[in-house]
Amino acid sequence: METSTDGTRTEGSGADPAADTGAVVAVPPASLSPSRASDFMQCPLLYRFRVIDKLPEKPSEAATRGTLVHAVLERLFDAPATERTAPRAKALIPGQWDRLRETRPEVVDLFADDPEGERLSRWLTEAEQLVERWFTLEDPTRLEPAERELFVEAELDSGLRLRGIIDRVDVAPTGEVRIVDYKTGKAPKPQYAEGALFQMKFYALVVWRLKQVVPRRLQLVYLGSGDVLTYDPVLADLERVERKLLALWDAIRTATETGVWRPRPTRLCGWCDHQAVCPEFGGTPPPYPLPVRSPESGGGAQGRMGPD
Repeated sequence: METSTDGTRTEGSGADPAADTGAVVAVPPASLSPSRASDFMQCPLLYRFRVIDKLPEKPSEAATRGTLVHAVLERLFDAPATERTAPRAKALIPGQWDRLRETRPEVVDLFADDPEGERLSRWLTEAEQLVERWFTLEDPTRLEPAERELFVEAELDSGLRLRGIIDRVDVAPTGEVRIVDYKTGKAPKPQYAEGALFQMKFYALVVWRLKQVVPRRLQLVYLGSGDVLTYDPVLADLERVERKLLALWDAIRTATETGVWRPRPTRLCGWCDHQAVCPEFGGTPPPYPLPVRSPESGGGAQGRMGPD
């Protein structure tokens, strides 16, 4: 899971806080995560707003609920196998919600206009329902994850660094690896399944580059609809993803150097926090904070572009 569609976590976009003022300094992006890759494919200007300008975004109830549910499912595996029950998992929700409010105070504003706590109560009940549904899809008493919330990072031969956070890694006694990701939304329609698997193939590529092991299975667990989507990758899949990411990174590099970030209007624009500064909605983007070159002056070598 990452920031964007299913949570509020981030893997970092290259920001360096200014020590004297606490402000964020704009630096060229130096790595790519699945969420940021999806941002650029969805809308290059959205990528710029998030990665280059680092414009603030309001937390949403859906994304914050996703973060809460992920935290509960991660912590449940701290208990012995026989104690990993639905009641125990639901009992973890209040404590994890308290912890989330401490670590991300901005989420408190989600329910600032709810003095009686009615919306918050419904929201927590929905989180409980998602946690309960997980027990109909997987049996945690039979699972012993090798890793939970695993941060991974690998550098390709080109110099591009790929990074992300994997929800769960299972390793069979035979050494076969399964990568699992929880989604608190609904499963996509079959024609959109390839897009949903992009994140998982990204992770599989990183694992392959790090361990020289092609994961045996990629598994998406959709708690919103009660579906499990699986895919068994082969090396050719990962090689195709790597070529796609290299081409994507080259486009990001060019946009970074020229300052040309074109908006790409879609139905998702209605949920974007940045309409006020988007030309598609009559807005003007903030001044570009990085040096630019003329598009005709040529580009540099593909690869690492700056400090992380």
